Amino acid sequence: MKILVADDDAVSRLLMQRMLRETDFEVVIARNGREAVEILLEEDGPRIVLLDWTMPELSGLEVCRAIRTGKRKAYIYIALLTSKDSKEDLVAGLEAGADDYITKPCHPEELRARLRTGRRILQLEDILVEAHEEMREYATRDALTQLLNRGAIFDSLSTKLTASRTRGTQLSVVLCDVDHFKLINDTYGHMVGDEVLREIAERLKGNVRKGVVGRYGGEEFMLLLEGCGPDHIDMVANRICSAVRSTPILTSAGPLHVTISAGAIAADPDDREASIEALVQQADQLLYLAKRAGRDRAMVPARYAAGSEVPLEATLGDVLHAGMA
Repeated sequence: MKILVADDDAVSRLLMQRMLRETDFEVVIARNGREAVEILLEEDGPRIVLLDWTMPELSGLEVCRAIRTGKRKAYIYIALLTSKDSKEDLVAGLEAGADDYITKPCHPEELRARLRTGRRILQLEDILVEAHEEMREYATRDALTQLLNRGAIFDSLSTKLTASRTRGTQLSVVLCDVDHFKLINDTYGHMVGDEVLREIAERLKGNVRKGVVGRYGGEEFMLLLEGCGPDHIDMVANRICSAVRSTPILTSAGPLHVTISAGAIAADPDDREASIEALVQQADQLLYLAKRAGRDRAMVPARYAAGSEVPLEATLGDVLHAGMA
């Protein structure tokens, strides 16, 4: 673990380095407060700092405040080194963000003991951060498929749609549904149905080069395809259907030939008024058309393929009115 020794006095720095020689810390040196801040705000900067109270450019207290308000995610354990020993100074140092307060000159054994305490605190902090991340991951994942769950995929769609509009980039939404899934469950049981969903989830992930896949609910999946617009969505959506269709899914009941239907639509980055709900509803309507058209296929707005200016609503209405089987 790295430790920063920040002191403008060369003799003090040398003495501190000698006291740390028997530890396993990698010592990094700063000769003033501003240099200390620059080192500590680096992504892989030291996690422990021995900080002299009085330094040029920035004092130890100012360095503490800068670190506590900085953007670095990992916690930094700060021990102030000073000849000041009044209660007022102690309070001022702790209020500025220091974790410990060591009076100069310090005894080598005391210094090493305090550093071991600092290391234990950082290790505990790392454990808590890891546990928090695991809980966050658990809260956003579907337990069966390990894909993003419904809430998380909608959050991702919101973020990506905003980015698409800000940068003028392309984004498409694909809704997929497993064909005749109820028949699979009724014939082979829900355990086999779960095996099918897990394998389809893997195949969908394997065919998304840039974007994310989530479980929309039941046997439905949502794919968010970044960099994919009206010119390519038809090809991509049909490739996804083909990936499921091409090889039987091996289950405990034997190999099963499974297909999916899909509805796909590209978001218009210039349309800042369109809501997420409207975009998903359009994809859902197209998925319905794919089902009505015989399943095992992807449906996109007719204007994508034909280059027409017919609005999606009119296209959907025409098909439904015609009673497509």
